[in-house]
Amino acid sequence: MLSKPNSNKNRIVKHQKLRKKISGTSERPRLNIYRSLTNIYAQVIDDSIGKTLVSASTLDEGIKGKLKNGGNKEAAHMIGKLVGERALEKQITKVVFDRGGYLYHGRVKELADGAREAGLEF
Repeated sequence: MLSKPNSNKNRIVKHQKLRKKISGTSERPRLNIYRSLTNIYAQVIDDSIGKTLVSASTLDEGIKGKLKNGGNKEAAHMIGKLVGERALEKQITKVVFDRGGYLYHGRVKELADGAREAGLEF
């Protein structure tokens, strides 16, 4: 009997392959994305010290009340802007974009566009 395909397992495999090539440094940290059906999360991570420098998600107190749905493109764009603004406050202007094994389309693209709009360079 054939096993049922699992898209999340496939995404994790893609992300592991991608992480072999991408690493965040103190000069250029990694902007990581995770999305669920109901929310989206973004973190700026310095892999050389293993520390999250900045994070934002649709579950943050300031954002949660403004959004009707945390899992759509509008929410992703807002989170991209927010993580970009928070990164600029910590003098982070250049990042490496880690799409987390997701296709660069829809919510992932909107988050990236929002971060670019805020002033981050990929």
